[in-house]
Amino acid sequence: MPYSEKLADRIRIALMDIPKVEEKKMFRGLTFMVDDKMCISVGPDRIMCRVDPEVHDQLLEEKPCRTMVMKGREYKGYILVNEDDVAKKAAKKKAR
Repeated sequence: MPYSEKLADRIRIALMDIPKVEEKKMFRGLTFMVDDKMCISVGPDRIMCRVDPEVHDQLLEEKPCRTMVMKGREYKGYILVNEDDVAKKAAKKKAR
């Protein structure tokens, strides 16, 4: 299952202080589970994040992300972020 090791390593670092994180190969990538629930899935060039459905639309307005769509159905509470956008955010953070 191809996924970006670089993105996976960044997620590992981001989640290192959170208890009960488990990695599982699924969704054609690597999924990080927190308390037995999908939190973030890493693919070849993107991450899929589970978010609070109440803030889903707000995140779409503020962040470079999009709603996950599968078989024509939009899944509110799941967003996709391209690897390039993750890298841009990291570069901005380093520049501060």
